[in-house]
Amino acid sequence: MIAIYPGSFDPITLGHLDIIQRGARVFDRVIVAVLRNPDKSPLFTVQQRVEQIRHCTQNIPNVEVDSFIGLTVDYAKLKNARVLLRGLRAVSDFEKELQMAHTNETLWDEIETVFLATSNEYSFLSSSVVKEIAKFGGCVAHLVPQEVALEITRCYAQTHPESILPNAKKPTSPTKHLLSEEES
Repeated sequence: MIAIYPGSFDPITLGHLDIIQRGARVFDRVIVAVLRNPDKSPLFTVQQRVEQIRHCTQNIPNVEVDSFIGLTVDYAKLKNARVLLRGLRAVSDFEKELQMAHTNETLWDEIETVFLATSNEYSFLSSSVVKEIAKFGGCVAHLVPQEVALEITRCYAQTHPESILPNAKKPTSPTKHLLSEEES
């Protein structure tokens, strides 16, 4: 059975990876589908996000990464998938996700939504939280894959140089080490 895990993944977090890994144990194939949303101003391009996810999931043989625009159910039909995979962090997610699941079912009655509860360690985590922390110079290496943390740091250094303040607390994580290697 094929499952679609749709989202913006801007950026992909360790919580997303947790859902992908667990979904890959349940389904024959998981397609991580990066939504092209023209109404949003993302940190990374769709292609960058696709490449980040491919890199992070390269060791999971039944995971594929793609991008799409339009309705998720139309994309699911195109891929012959009858399951949408979604992660739930909190009760507030459930209400929105349930509404979306019911709406998708009205669009295609053969689609099912399967919810996986996020692992406790990631229950607070969202891409928005990661961007907020990074924007103000905070370390995000414990929230996203290491390579993505480095890309986020580079991105904000270019687009928001004020976020990398000389007096800001320096990261004591792998990101600091990666930046030091590149700068030397």
